[in-house]
Amino acid sequence: MAAVVSVHALVTGRVQGVFYRASLAKQAKTMGLTGWVRNLVDGRVEYVAQGDHKNVKALLRSEE
Repeated sequence: MAAVVSVHALVTGRVQGVFYRASLAKQAKTMGLTGWVRNLVDGRVEYVAQGDHKNVKALLRSEE
């Protein structure tokens, strides 16, 4: 059985108004991850992703 991990992240930069939240949610779902994502009033995006360690790590790498 693969290790299940969880990550809580805040993303800064130009992330609102460019479908970032929807794209991130779609990518995470495609990778078999669960969690949530939301826009914050200060312009950042906050998310929690949970699932297989390899897939969570891949999601984080895609955010670099």
